[in-house]
Amino acid sequence: MSEMTPSSEELGGSVDSGSKLPGPWRCLLGAVVAGVLAIALYAMTASIAHSFATKPIHSDNYIVHRISAAVRTLVIGMSALGTGVFGFASLGLFGLGIQLAIQRLKGQSVPPASDG
Repeated sequence: MSEMTPSSEELGGSVDSGSKLPGPWRCLLGAVVAGVLAIALYAMTASIAHSFATKPIHSDNYIVHRISAAVRTLVIGMSALGTGVFGFASLGLFGLGIQLAIQRLKGQSVPPASDG
């Protein structure tokens, strides 16, 4: 069978087996972008939670209450999950940027990225 996915050379890219880690400024810029997204998602999560808290369900049906509680929990949970993911990504990228900056200041060589 022939391979259906195009290689990176066919897409115009080159294969570089000794690719290096990104520079510290690129990591810090990524940390800022992820941090801004985390803050925006946190504000959205707080807004959604406040909206749900101020608008109770007006129904006497037990199943309606259970389903609406499940949907509200799911919506707030997904928003909080996105906030946490972008927050941790921001912290990780910031730490990587600091580590790379210290390695460059000490004159150590930056190890190539592993593909495994």
